[in-house]
Amino acid sequence: MGNGCQAAVLAGGAGIDADTFRSAMRQLAGGICAITVGRGDERTGLTSTSVSSLSAEPPALVFCINKTASSWPILQARRAFAVNVLPAGHRSVADRFSGRNGVKGLDRYEGARWSELVTGTPVLLDALAVLDCEVEDLIERFGSAVVIGRVVAARVRGEDAEPEALTYWRGAYSVIRR
Repeated sequence: MGNGCQAAVLAGGAGIDADTFRSAMRQLAGGICAITVGRGDERTGLTSTSVSSLSAEPPALVFCINKTASSWPILQARRAFAVNVLPAGHRSVADRFSGRNGVKGLDRYEGARWSELVTGTPVLLDALAVLDCEVEDLIERFGSAVVIGRVVAARVRGEDAEPEALTYWRGAYSVIRR
């Protein structure tokens, strides 16, 4: 292929290898969200770029979680979570919730201001948007789970909100400006 593209196909129609798949998926830019789960001392969470709208009537969304994630058992037990859409100034929150530098559990909440909405799950006070959800369904496949959440409360920052969103593209943070 003379246009700078790479092609990789495994023999016998088995699809592509994992490294090629990861490389292809890194071309898909995604908004960064801190998914919060748990209450009190069991609070934890994760960083996700896989949040997507499922339905407006009723309001529902989906995201994916690896079943080896520390947040998985808490999500299964509590059956509630919040999606916190991160503004550009919250790279440190994204890093903590991704577990960078070994940060786990309650320590992921340090350095930011939190409150609660309907489910009691922590929500980031200065997120661009917050969607407070109850788990509608968990679909387990390939070592991960697709989480379907019914949105029970939401908060969206107004025009005074930071005009830049934090995104992830090609393995690094990027910023989208208004």
